[in-house]
Amino acid sequence: MPPQTPQRLPKPYFFYGHRKPSQNRPTVYGGFFSNRQSLRNPNSTSEPHQSQPFNVQKWDPHYLPNQKSQSPPSDPKTFQLQRHLSPIARFITDAFRKNQFQWGPRVVTELSKLRRVTPDLVAEVLKVENNPTLASKFFHWAGKQKGYKHNFASYNALAYCLSRNNLFRAADQVPELMDSQGKPPTEKQFEILIRMHADCNRGLRVFHVYQKMKKFGILPRVFLYNKIMDALVKTNCLDLALSVYEEFKGHGLVEESVTYMILIKGLCKAGRIAEMLEILEKMRRNLCKPDIFAYTAMIRVLAAERNLDACLRVWEEMKKDLVEADVMAYVTLIMGLCKGGRVVRGYELFREMKENGILIDRAIYGVLIEGLVGEGKVGKACDLLKDLVDSGYRADLGIYNSIIGGLCRVKQLDKAYKLFEVTVQDDLAPDFSTVNPLLVCCAEMGRMDNFFKLLAQMEKLKFSVAADLEKFFEFLVGKEERIMMALDVFEELKGKGYSSVPIYNILMGALLEIGEVKKALYLFGEMRGLNLEVNSLSFSITIQCHVESGEILEACECHNKIIEMSQVPSVAAYNCLTKGLCKIGEIDAAMMLVRDCLGNVASGPTEFKYALTILHVCRSGEAEKIIEVLNEMTQEGCPPNEVICSAIISGMCKHGTLEEARKVFTNLRERKLLTEANTIVYDEILIEHMKKKTADLVLSGLKFFGLESKLKAKGCKLLSS
Repeated sequence: MPPQTPQRLPKPYFFYGHRKPSQNRPTVYGGFFSNRQSLRNPNSTSEPHQSQPFNVQKWDPHYLPNQKSQSPPSDPKTFQLQRHLSPIARFITDAFRKNQFQWGPRVVTELSKLRRVTPDLVAEVLKVENNPTLASKFFHWAGKQKGYKHNFASYNALAYCLSRNNLFRAADQVPELMDSQGKPPTEKQFEILIRMHADCNRGLRVFHVYQKMKKFGILPRVFLYNKIMDALVKTNCLDLALSVYEEFKGHGLVEESVTYMILIKGLCKAGRIAEMLEILEKMRRNLCKPDIFAYTAMIRVLAAERNLDACLRVWEEMKKDLVEADVMAYVTLIMGLCKGGRVVRGYELFREMKENGILIDRAIYGVLIEGLVGEGKVGKACDLLKDLVDSGYRADLGIYNSIIGGLCRVKQLDKAYKLFEVTVQDDLAPDFSTVNPLLVCCAEMGRMDNFFKLLAQMEKLKFSVAADLEKFFEFLVGKEERIMMALDVFEELKGKGYSSVPIYNILMGALLEIGEVKKALYLFGEMRGLNLEVNSLSFSITIQCHVESGEILEACECHNKIIEMSQVPSVAAYNCLTKGLCKIGEIDAAMMLVRDCLGNVASGPTEFKYALTILHVCRSGEAEKIIEVLNEMTQEGCPPNEVICSAIISGMCKHGTLEEARKVFTNLRERKLLTEANTIVYDEILIEHMKKKTADLVLSGLKFFGLESKLKAKGCKLLSS
């Protein structure tokens, strides 16, 4: 037997494993992209890399060709559709993309490579194309192929494309296009347009398409009639919906339950209850009685419109039809009654639910408790809370807040505090709306020990006590009769170290509103005495207080303090200080404040804006143009005041004459926009301001010509000031 030669192993190949890499055969790993790794020969010396000269044209965008940014499909649905395109459709979309989504000879050349573009292919491309101009030109080009005719799918795709890009008016012209190309539209094409308009709440366009259907002699089905009437009802075109319903009956079509319900809900929303009952009776007679879902829908629409009498009338009709109410019907009606102030009737329905053994939702308990507390029936609200807990529910924080507020209003502080402790024990995370009624009740009853005890518990519960006290004082000064009580409470709090600048500001603002200017200024002095960081709001309130007291100089000092703090006064402070300066004849300073205000705040007073307009118009020196601006002000509901009159004096003294300024004031007096006494006062201010401006001009001239020193040498005391 000849000796057997050893069998040679197969040559290593990528099928059996990776080859041993070399310089000429690098290792290749599989995958979508190959990662070829070359081995460097350690013996080879690589030449140093020679740097290329810098070319600015490769980096400067001005030298690059202006390429319009491509618009890839941003819609995820469109992107998913493009992934499933056929190869030829993908070729067409790639041709669009290569030419920056613009139609032109290059696109036509690319498309000419195809043997033929079928109507189904046109529809496939138009479904994913979001450029309506390109889609329309492609559709037109495809129609010019020899022996080609569009089918319904391509026409529908064109309509969808146009409507998708908000060209719904152009989409409405597709039926005319079909008719002109020998393809009369069917009901399906109009249904597509109606659906698109209905989804976008364009009721009038739906009616326009319906009118177009009649011109083409197409009778809609009952389903499409329902779609048309529903779109019209949802867009508050009820009369048009009723006219469509009349034509519906004229064509001998039979109503469905959906048809009746569309009209009934529309009439309920419009408050036309008598017509709604007629339709309801017709539905009973011709078709069937409405079920519980139909009645619930009617009650929901009427409750949303706050038509509670109609809600109860529909409820009676439901009982007349022997339809048993379910939980949803009770919830809808009770919540509507309680929100509309009919809590007693809602409570009666609640008792009816209990008698019928219907499961009561916690939302019903919540809305009933809130309504009963609002009417002052806190005892019944507490009984409902006990019933809620006995039924196995856990009351939420809103229910506890309602009852705590009701108990505090009837001065049942101890019971309210116990409920607050229950919210803490149940980990309901009570907030400021929970403790605010307790704080107010403690303040009104003078039980400051309980007040501080509550503050201590708030600190244990990690409340932001400083911020909550600010909210408390804002709520307290909301009523004028409680402002002095708030001041007394603050006096108690200062002894415990709970004073802060925001609280001072709240109290100062409240005292300013009721005319207690001296007390407000006292608080401001006390705040500065405690070395608190006074902010711009404090100074702004103080400015108004000083102006009310006639202390204009002190108000100006406060204004300067705000400017030194690199902050801006409030608009009210600007307005008040400007009027105060106008009253004492400091017109130049007032006009400077007007400019400063409009330059610093987002929206200044209207009279400030008109004051600048008057200053600009005064450059002409004509009274008629100023009167035109004043007429415009009056029409805008802004009668002339101190600022406007001062602007007239300032502008006319600088650019006009006394006679023209007096014409303006005479016109205001004749129109009874200015009293006789104020006219005399402003005339005196006008004369004094004109003298001042004239004197300033004389002094400026003397200084300019160097005569000031000569006059002083001769003993002239005119320039001493």
